[in-house]
Amino acid sequence: MSKLVRFELDGGGTVLVEPAAEPGIARASIAGEAARNAAETFQAALSGVRAAAAATLREFTSLPHQPDEVTVEFGVRLDAQAGAIIARSTLEGHLQVTLLWKKTETAEQPEASG
Repeated sequence: MSKLVRFELDGGGTVLVEPAAEPGIARASIAGEAARNAAETFQAALSGVRAAAAATLREFTSLPHQPDEVTVEFGVRLDAQAGAIIARSTLEGHLQVTLLWKKTETAEQPEASG
């Protein structure tokens, strides 16, 4: 059975998270230890990632020619001690930003006659 991390929720209750397996030597666990408690709540763990997403969005929506749509995508890894971490997808950090500008009509629409 893989190790689980228990995050408390601000409003009460808990959520169990299965962290990604780290390559290398695994630490031995005590029999019957199914989950360990996280150092902070689930919401507190995600607050740094939330702030990073907001900062990324602010940067791209403040462009001189503002895009009609901004999509920010990144992987999040949860850890009992470190909380939420923006996960890497390869050897580099993982952050994908998509900006979309929709073509606007420059010619005036003909008026409807009635």
